[in-house]
Amino acid sequence: MADGAPAFRRGLVVGKFCPLHLGHVHLIRHAIAACAEVLVISYTNPGFDGCGRAEREGWLAAVFPGVRALVVDDAWLADACARRGLAPRRLPHNDADAETQRAFTAWLCLAVCGVTVDAVFTSEDYGDGFARSLTRHFGGAAPVRHVCVDQARSVVPVSGTRVRADVHGQRAFLPPAVYASFVRRACLLGGESSGKTTLAAALAARLGTAWVPELGRELWEARGGTLDYADMLRIAAGQAAREALLARDAVRWLLCDSSALTTVFYSLDGYGRVDPEVRRLARRPYDCTFVCAPDFPFVQDGTRRDAAFRARQYRWYRAVLDARGVPYTVLEGPVERRVEAACAVLDRMR
Repeated sequence: MADGAPAFRRGLVVGKFCPLHLGHVHLIRHAIAACAEVLVISYTNPGFDGCGRAEREGWLAAVFPGVRALVVDDAWLADACARRGLAPRRLPHNDADAETQRAFTAWLCLAVCGVTVDAVFTSEDYGDGFARSLTRHFGGAAPVRHVCVDQARSVVPVSGTRVRADVHGQRAFLPPAVYASFVRRACLLGGESSGKTTLAAALAARLGTAWVPELGRELWEARGGTLDYADMLRIAAGQAAREALLARDAVRWLLCDSSALTTVFYSLDGYGRVDPEVRRLARRPYDCTFVCAPDFPFVQDGTRRDAAFRARQYRWYRAVLDARGVPYTVLEGPVERRVEAACAVLDRMR
């Protein structure tokens, strides 16, 4: 073997990844360091809340963008078999015997991915038997090696079972992109000068979490109150991108100062029309929605309209939420009372 050449041509890592934690990350990184190519396969039957195929696929793509990942559920498998002209298959149950799991993995490698591997990486004592089984299923021409990585869990002392029991308590063992999937989002809506920005900051401080500032307001102020129709999509998309980014810094809840629904209102008010993508973004669900009541004196900061406009916004938000069947809580009074009321709602949703 030439100096610096990888020890293996193609390595395999198999797991539920429900969720993908730093123990899995350590294992996959070890495989990447030892192989010219790595195949990661993920399946589970039954599944686990918050760990669907789309989530697992997204986590692997975010943490290991250069690695080939096959994330399978029964729906995906049925479609894959139909497209390839293969006999229908279903995922084995998690409690199925070891040889059933190994045969299924070998079938995925051969029939779905069209490859064999020469090494399998695990942190389990079953790894040697797994490698022998893969060798047989691949025809036995070349042995599949087992590489055991941190079986004692001394490098990363964590397990999927432990993380699932308390995702927020175990967040230190999750990559930020993974933990962000478990952060719930609370949206704060309200007219101009209704205290929602002050509330978002105060509520985030109380909860020890992050909050998402209103991009539209920042852009409006930076341009001296001058925006155009094209800015509406930039604002809505940018606000959603901010949420995705700041969810990685949040703890349990992310407080969102406005949403794309705010952009819909301003687009209708200013231009009489709304970009379809803005409308789509405005239908992104939140786990909790608060509407700030306009129940204190209007404060003019030089860019706002007036109290009548604020009242119209408030009525519009409530009418739209009601029409969509979106539950929400109206927050009234000084900021301290609003924080207490919001916390009471969020606590009930734990």
